[in-house]
Amino acid sequence: MTTFVVSLFLPYTVDFHESKSAEPSPKPAASAPAPAAAHPGPPKHIDIGRQSPQISNEDAQGPPSVLKRAPPSHINLPKTPLAMLEQDDFFTPGQPSAATHFPKPSDPRSLVRSDAHVPEWGGSGLFFNQPQSRADPAPPDTILEYAKAQERAQLIAERQKGSSHSDKKPADPRWATDYTVVPAVQGNGGLANAIRAAVDENCLKDVLSVGLIGFPTDSIDEDKKMEIYNKLEEEHDALTVFASDKDFDGHYAHFCKTILWPVFHYVIPDHPKSKAFLDHSWVFYVKVNQAFADTVVKNYKRGDVIWVHDYHLCLVPQMVRQKLPDAQIGFFLHTAFPSSEVFRCLAARKELLEGMLGANLVAFQTPEYAHHFLQTCSRILSVEATEEGVQLDTRFVNVWSSPIGIDPRTLAHARQEPQVLEWIQTMQKRYEGKKVIVARDKLDNIRGVRQKLLSYELFLNKNPQWKDKVVMIQVATSTTEDPELAATVSEIVTRIDAVHSTLTHNPLVFLRQDISFSQYLALLSIADVLAITSLREGMNLTCHEFVICQDGAASEKKHAPVILSEFTGSASIFDGAELSVNPWDYGGIAEAFKQALEMSTEEKEKRYTKLRNQVMHHTGDYWVSKLSDYLAKVHEEQYRRDTMSIPRLSSSKLSSVYEKTSRRLFLLDYEGTLASYGSVKSTVLTNTERVIDVLRDLAADKKNAVFVMSGRTVQETELLFDRLPNVGVVAENGCFLREPNSDEWIQFPNEEKTTKWKDSVKPILQYYLERVEGSRIEERHCSILFRYDKASDTDNSTRHAGDCANHINDACEQQRVKAVPSRDYVIIEPIDYDKSTAAQHLLSKYGEAEKPDFLFVAGNDRDDEVVFKWAKKLKDEGAVLNVQTVTVGDRNSVALSTLPNGTTGLLGCLNKLAKLQS
Repeated sequence: MTTFVVSLFLPYTVDFHESKSAEPSPKPAASAPAPAAAHPGPPKHIDIGRQSPQISNEDAQGPPSVLKRAPPSHINLPKTPLAMLEQDDFFTPGQPSAATHFPKPSDPRSLVRSDAHVPEWGGSGLFFNQPQSRADPAPPDTILEYAKAQERAQLIAERQKGSSHSDKKPADPRWATDYTVVPAVQGNGGLANAIRAAVDENCLKDVLSVGLIGFPTDSIDEDKKMEIYNKLEEEHDALTVFASDKDFDGHYAHFCKTILWPVFHYVIPDHPKSKAFLDHSWVFYVKVNQAFADTVVKNYKRGDVIWVHDYHLCLVPQMVRQKLPDAQIGFFLHTAFPSSEVFRCLAARKELLEGMLGANLVAFQTPEYAHHFLQTCSRILSVEATEEGVQLDTRFVNVWSSPIGIDPRTLAHARQEPQVLEWIQTMQKRYEGKKVIVARDKLDNIRGVRQKLLSYELFLNKNPQWKDKVVMIQVATSTTEDPELAATVSEIVTRIDAVHSTLTHNPLVFLRQDISFSQYLALLSIADVLAITSLREGMNLTCHEFVICQDGAASEKKHAPVILSEFTGSASIFDGAELSVNPWDYGGIAEAFKQALEMSTEEKEKRYTKLRNQVMHHTGDYWVSKLSDYLAKVHEEQYRRDTMSIPRLSSSKLSSVYEKTSRRLFLLDYEGTLASYGSVKSTVLTNTERVIDVLRDLAADKKNAVFVMSGRTVQETELLFDRLPNVGVVAENGCFLREPNSDEWIQFPNEEKTTKWKDSVKPILQYYLERVEGSRIEERHCSILFRYDKASDTDNSTRHAGDCANHINDACEQQRVKAVPSRDYVIIEPIDYDKSTAAQHLLSKYGEAEKPDFLFVAGNDRDDEVVFKWAKKLKDEGAVLNVQTVTVGDRNSVALSTLPNGTTGLLGCLNKLAKLQS
């Protein structure tokens, strides 16, 4: 059995054997990162806090995104302190994992950073000899310019019709050289480390990675691509997906980063400069996802396990499911998942949800994200969402949460490398007598760098006693340009330098670059505080790595506290051991800085112990193992619940068991099981006579107790079954019960509570009734139905139905009622009462010596699944010797058997049993 690990990038890339200096500098696409030719080595160190106010964009040496605005003219900057200038050569820029990570570069299983923070596409040329993208320039910024560009493109395309002209550019001979396979610098480092650790711990055996090679490939000829594909497959168990530069640019730069990433992190891309209106990018997203799905399907063997990772590939599970209906597919989202109110802003919201629901298991970092997903599916797709997952028409999809972790053992080993220990000593000497606050973030609007710096400035202003005793080292990496954010941050850094720096001390070291891995580990080791103020983040493994780095040799143990945003996934597992902050509360963060710096040794130790216990428990290999086991479990359960897997009910075997028993209990659903759906009057006139005859004969045997379960009201069930006094009746899905040979009804829900929640729900239903033409409200005694089966606009009514269910569930959660959407209606009913609670009441009335030795349950819908589960539990516990549950529908079920011929087959079976009575 092979496990496919499908993520955007492979953990490997290739380095071509040609000197970079020999290359002509290709002109990059407008949307591509700066080419390697612009920076012969790693990106030049820029500390924007030390830029002179006279420097402008035109004469600045360095990335233009750093220097977009001069510092405010009213600030009189002092002479640049010598201590600040010395930072230029102290921190070395970050290198690729092959050069700085452990073990040796030739080992493809190297430990990589959990968050690489390096250019994702084309930028790897900064480190390796690789092609640049041939994708067209980015579309114009405004809708009007975009429309004009589309018209021009259409005219050009029409002129070229029938001509031999081809847009495809020939391969570049520079990339026909030999190459070396090296560990990649981009991609999901946390996932790569977790998979490697799981393989080392034998949690996984045969792993096949599926992903992009990590650089643009249009410049490479097909033979070379096939050579690379074969080499990676044969020597590194990696399947390469090749996407054109245009497809990937539209997929990643335009759809993923411009639309999906912001929305998943609660940023609605509707500001004037957003390109979210560019619906053309959805086409490329679909194309790249289809390329991944095709690669998986082509290489799949029966019994293999498929794991799809992250928001770049949301459509892959459904695409694979269409070709491999029985495959075991898991999907894990590494980012946050927003509330339904935010997610519904996406134009392709239904397609994304349906794509993810192609998996057997959809997993998230935290229960909060899983809850948001369930709520969103219910609201947008109008499907039933339970705590366990989502019920589709014919399948059930489990939804779960499990936080990813790091590999503590390998990280601790890497921390003991000579280069790291040397850096630790150097940094300890350099910052001797100072308290060091460390932070490393991507410089974007999600990571909260601006909020952190403003809070730090506030801390310095309010606590002058710390002015010369503390230094914050902020590593700010970036993969995309955000001129406004860079300019804002530049102003803050400049202001802090101007106000708080002295000739001998600079309280802020701002590094507009990444640093080497050895320096990164050393920084985490010597830090007195780690500060993370993300506005929203799926997890944050930097704080996990910090905890491990704080526990070195006895002389190096610092056990420093962690300041952590409450909106990170990691905050959900640390259980208060961190100093939790709201990133928008600058005063609160400033106070957290003070608390962390002045914290007693005893409190540090107490907090650190809890942090370390969680980090050591939630490791990467543990995460992989839990996900693999749970996926196998739910896949087996779903396979058993599939109607194709449920055995057909054997009438002869049932009759044999029936004859040997003496106390029998029948629980039979009415609508859709004993009779077709419809109004009471039409059903009575057309379908019920045979049902009545069979039930009468079955109940005539004194050994049998027969109950019919219905969702109808008491009055309707009385109209149906008053002719059968010896048959018990359950009405309104378990809210009412009438014993055989009795005229009294037992009402389970409290009348006062029922009236109260109805008064709360009715105004909400009235709101949606006015907005869905053709809808109506059907009120029962203990439940209410919002029906829209006769609505004229199907899409509009379905959308409103999902909103209605979501609205009621949010508003009435404390009143113990739930709203469940289905294809034609939304039912609002009590949480605490259903058919299974009525069945439990019936069984509890039997004495121990009188308990039935034969239980038969028949149903066809979601309301009957709870009774099937209850009956199965009785069988597993041995409470009833002979249990038979049967479903007559095509819905996946936990019933033990099925009757494909439906109502007719069930009545025939029951009639046969009735004739066996003594």
